[in-house]
Amino acid sequence: MSAPLTARADVPTDAAARYGKQLVSHLGRKVEWTTEGAVSTAAIGGGTGSIEVGDGVLTLRAQASDVDALERVQDVLGRHLERFGQRNELVVTWTVAPGAERPTG
Repeated sequence: MSAPLTARADVPTDAAARYGKQLVSHLGRKVEWTTEGAVSTAAIGGGTGSIEVGDGVLTLRAQASDVDALERVQDVLGRHLERFGQRNELVVTWTVAPGAERPTG
């Protein structure tokens, strides 16, 4: 079995706890979240998404076994957070781990 593909986005914000709670609550209508401390995790689009509330940063993580599922998790988490944080101009920029990029050509 190969290692899962991963991606991470660190989104600077003074309201990390509020945005994290809003994201979990909103997405919780479709998926079930497990929260341990500052980290909430759920199965999303064939992969796993997590939201970690930090001091001045909200960290999003995506994990999946294939590129399509990884991109779905990234899209769901990133698109919703950017919509919620539109007023504060939140931008989600993902860093994809080596091997998780979509092949070009």
